[in-house]
Amino acid sequence: MDKYTLGFDIGGTKCAVVLGRGEIPAEISDDFIIDKIKFDTVLHRGWRKIVDELLESARKILERNNVTAEQVIACGISCGGPLDSKKGVIMSPPNLPDWDNVPIVEMTEKALGIRTYLQNDANACALAEWRFGAGRGTENMIFLTFGTGMGAGLILGGRLYSGTNDMAGEVGHIRMASDGPVGYGKKGSFEGFCSGGGIAQLAKQIVLNKLSIGVVPSFCKDESQLDSITAKSVAQAACEGDETAIEIYGICGEYLGRGLAVLIDILNPQAIVIGSIYQRSSALLQEKMEEAIKAEALSLSSDVCRVLPATLGDSIGDYAALGVAFTD
Repeated sequence: MDKYTLGFDIGGTKCAVVLGRGEIPAEISDDFIIDKIKFDTVLHRGWRKIVDELLESARKILERNNVTAEQVIACGISCGGPLDSKKGVIMSPPNLPDWDNVPIVEMTEKALGIRTYLQNDANACALAEWRFGAGRGTENMIFLTFGTGMGAGLILGGRLYSGTNDMAGEVGHIRMASDGPVGYGKKGSFEGFCSGGGIAQLAKQIVLNKLSIGVVPSFCKDESQLDSITAKSVAQAACEGDETAIEIYGICGEYLGRGLAVLIDILNPQAIVIGSIYQRSSALLQEKMEEAIKAEALSLSSDVCRVLPATLGDSIGDYAALGVAFTD
């Protein structure tokens, strides 16, 4: 009898239900994910109707693929935290207003008759890159989101480490400097220097200083355009040779390297896999990042650690949900 896995990817904008094969493939292939149903979250409906749509989509995807609940090894749920993975409860995530203590695992198991696991999205993405992507074959791996925010998922000793109350990996909160861009509610934090919003903040300050001395960057001609600066627009300008944009990404790369050095010294990983902005712009960050790691980290630890871009790309949410299903 063929075996399958089921995954729920719950987000503030989109949700998806994914059906995958029941064994981790030797290599990622297009046929590992068998089917997918996605829909707009539409938050104002309230969490009960959204959960109902997830469960109804799960029933539909199983029915149209002639899969019974007995054939499904497990269901994995990836969702933004905070949450309690042990109790299977979602606890008021910022991007899911009114999702207060939602017993999503209990509801799913009762409705579908399928064993279910829950993880926050950073941990789920770590599991995905470890099981299916750039971190395959490692025993100790760190995954960094480096997108809207900076969070980490930790694979230690071949298992996900989530801490005492699912708060392990909140590396974006680490103070990197006494002042600087604000991230995770803290000036000069790792997230402040290494996130989309943080890069935009850093760029606005540097551009303002440049304009005051008569230097006009290609991506911002005057102060009226400051609010239109994004990490993406700065990256594009840097790729086109704009010196100010290159400087901004150089600063980001330096602080990225400093943050990685802390993680390397403490956790001694084999690999650090970084998604989103690093995945797209590693060429702009790598030189300064490597210089900082060399200056700050113990060489015995940094020599055995590879820093790699994530490989799952836009499909990472699907693989993240399915990766949680392979918790055992």
